[in-house]
Amino acid sequence: MREQCRQILDAIRQFDTIIIHRHVRPDPDAYGSQGGLAALLQASFPEKRVYAVGTDDPSLSFLRKMDVIDDDVYEQALVIVCDTANEERICDGRYRLGRKLIKIDHHPNDTPYGDMMWVDTTASSTSEMIYEFYLAGKDHGLTMTVEAARLIYAGIVGDTGRFLFPRTSEKTFRYAGELISYGFSLSELYDGLYRTSLPLARLSGYVLSNFTIDEGVAAVKMPRALLEEYGVAPLEASQLVGLLGNIDGIVAWVFFIEEEKEIRVRFRSKGPIINVVAKQYGGGGHPLAAGASIASWEEADRIVEDVKAVCRAER
Repeated sequence: MREQCRQILDAIRQFDTIIIHRHVRPDPDAYGSQGGLAALLQASFPEKRVYAVGTDDPSLSFLRKMDVIDDDVYEQALVIVCDTANEERICDGRYRLGRKLIKIDHHPNDTPYGDMMWVDTTASSTSEMIYEFYLAGKDHGLTMTVEAARLIYAGIVGDTGRFLFPRTSEKTFRYAGELISYGFSLSELYDGLYRTSLPLARLSGYVLSNFTIDEGVAAVKMPRALLEEYGVAPLEASQLVGLLGNIDGIVAWVFFIEEEKEIRVRFRSKGPIINVVAKQYGGGGHPLAAGASIASWEEADRIVEDVKAVCRAER
């Protein structure tokens, strides 16, 4: 049994209460790894109390509803944080109230935290890691269920862009095939993951008509006034980040989405390493998919120039 998985399973056995967190502004991998692990542990240890906590995202609530618990539940609890590179991005600051903290993640481990860590940057997703955890422990008490398989598969699909992104491996496809064998409805799952509201569809038309491109770097700016005009929330608008990925001539692209107190920056790339730019602005992420937050549109213009410089350097 893989050593890190064994240590995590040993820690789980020692606690009666396990509380699982993930990052703010969740994506399918955050929900899938968090919810999949919760479902896996609930089935494997029915005598334990297992919770998945955080702010519900309306677009992902079809995957799982978050649990609502009081602060005192954290007393003597094991807290596991999934798919979250740094502590600032953990949803629900009460993760600090537990007795022991474990980090499970596939992002670069630039800011380690927790009493135990399992970080695998070669994994396609944290959900893939949760399935590996099951495989390592299936002969040691772990039980897979249809619900856990559905959630883990959703996370893998979400973070691989339906198996199109570079970190998708032969292992990823093998795991996906094994998960499908549990018999959940693929059509219902894909419908939930890729259903688009009419306002968002109209905003996507605006994006395709108004993005700028220079030196292979595309940019999209979405001020709050624009989002309000289309009736789309900032979190929902983030779903459009992949929209430019198939356009010929675009090497990297940046979305700027204005929220109430900051401008969220979403970086994507077909090759140049752009998380270095995200880190310059207090963010981070994967080499080809990263994020940050800025305070002004002037900074947005500087970011576009910085991304151009990175792309020029890699030609």
